[in-house]
Amino acid sequence: MASILSSLRNTVLVGCVLTILLFILYVAAWGGTIDGHFWLFLFRWLHVLSAVMWIGLLWYFNFVQIPTMPSIPDDQKPAIGKHIAPKALFWFRWGAMGTIVTGLILGMLNGYLINALTLGLAEGFVRNQVLIGIGMWFGIIMWFNVWFIIWPNQQKALNIDNKYPDIAADDKAKAGKIAMLFSRTNTLLSIPMLFAMVGAQNL
Repeated sequence: MASILSSLRNTVLVGCVLTILLFILYVAAWGGTIDGHFWLFLFRWLHVLSAVMWIGLLWYFNFVQIPTMPSIPDDQKPAIGKHIAPKALFWFRWGAMGTIVTGLILGMLNGYLINALTLGLAEGFVRNQVLIGIGMWFGIIMWFNVWFIIWPNQQKALNIDNKYPDIAADDKAKAGKIAMLFSRTNTLLSIPMLFAMVGAQNL
């Protein structure tokens, strides 16, 4: 067991194997079929999986890393900026991409994508579709912030992959502040976004 849990790769692989076993159980023992309902389930599962990665890291940055940075001694801060943050930002931005892509596919498969994105203007006001549309727009704004504001500014602030070796200290600090403010914006939006998404299924 230690050989599995001491390696992230092995841990994830075993998690995937258990998931495949559940799928085999679904087909073989419970008579499940690969039909439209299965594809809806699959993309909903992938959507939730991606969103857990994305929002989990968003909240890690805002509830743990950013508030803790002032109390970390200056000689230890480079370890976070050079090693932890770039890796976290990789999963953060690709979690955002996975969430948006699977969410749009899910909306299309459910047949409400256009009505949700137009907030009911396309086909009429259907409460759960409008509510999920509000959640989708919050998610799209958050995705845009990640890819086109937070990530480019974090590259400057942390000089990720040595892309900005000669950036001035003032520009570096400005980029870090912009990234932080938009990360906080996403934290703010994540709360009503999750309310809208869950509400669309349950209210």
